[in-house]
Amino acid sequence: QVQLVESGGGLVQAGGSLRLSCVASRRTLYRYVIGWFRQAPGKEREFVAAINWSGDSTDYADFVKGRFTISRDNAKNTCYLQMIGLKPEDTAVYYCAADWSLAGEIYRTDYTYWGQGTQVTVSS
Repeated sequence: QVQLVESGGGLVQAGGSLRLSCVASRRTLYRYVIGWFRQAPGKEREFVAAINWSGDSTDYADFVKGRFTISRDNAKNTCYLQMIGLKPEDTAVYYCAADWSLAGEIYRTDYTYWGQGTQVTVSS
């Protein structure tokens, strides 16, 4: 069982930046792929970014490329999502998710473990 806790959300003006953190408790994140997702009011949850267990492969949704950076520190059981150039349309609850991936794969769906989310609000 992997428990994930997100933090770092908040209110920021357009053009600003935030860094989200996702900390795993009770189990190491070694060998787990980690993804970030978001859900805006009235919309479906969507994929944002993912990183494989070793950190040498990443994937981003087109709408965040060049603005968001995913990284991880396995020694700290933590994954980060650095967000710059935030836009009002980035307003959403952001979730991190993890899934066992022995082969080091990276993917956008079918994650097993989810955090409770952290709210990001970008004002215009």
